[in-house]
Amino acid sequence: MIQAAISEFGSSLAILTSFQREGVVIVDLVMREQVNSPKIPILTIDTGKLPAATQRMIDAVEQRYGVEVERIRPDESEVAAMVGAHGENLFYDSVPQRMLCCNVRKVRPLARRMATVSAYFAGLRREQGGERLGIEEIDRAGTQVKISPLADWSASDVERYTREHNLPVHDLYSAGYTSIGCNPCTRATIEGEGERAGRWWWENDVDKECGIHFTPDGRAERTVDVLLRDLLTRTATA
Repeated sequence: MIQAAISEFGSSLAILTSFQREGVVIVDLVMREQVNSPKIPILTIDTGKLPAATQRMIDAVEQRYGVEVERIRPDESEVAAMVGAHGENLFYDSVPQRMLCCNVRKVRPLARRMATVSAYFAGLRREQGGERLGIEEIDRAGTQVKISPLADWSASDVERYTREHNLPVHDLYSAGYTSIGCNPCTRATIEGEGERAGRWWWENDVDKECGIHFTPDGRAERTVDVLLRDLLTRTATA
């Protein structure tokens, strides 16, 4: 799958990762296959809220593979407008405000960067549950082709590959984290909880995605769309 993607997309292909175990496996697999191929950029979204351990993981991957990870950062004026209107910790107040924060810090900057990318590798697995249960290995439905080589891997598959190839491991796994995002929005999980239960842990029975993987059905205007439109209007007129 990786060889075919490199052959089809070449220099317009990218790796998108948050440097959890799956993302590092993807990096390792791709690096093994691209010896005689165009250099594939490694992209990550630096929201301004990442744990220090994630920053250390980025450094470790750069040193191991001799690469420079490209950090995608949000628009400073949009962040300032959002914080000014709703506060620094708006994500705790309501689901729409949490989704607004994800849009400003993740979705919008990613969309701007991906405008020049035709396809990207992602570390999604069906076993992670939720909306990921139905992910395709190669999804051509969006503007960019999303390639998920680990779609049918289990958590133990990922751990075994990590161990066998001595890959860097995010420090927060040893603290009980099973999914790692922004620092204030992630906690360790307890026995019996799903892998992503620690994400937006204060919310109950709601969508556990940040908005990057929205389906086409999600295009209807929601409260978050109204909040985002108002924020962008204020930014444009500031």
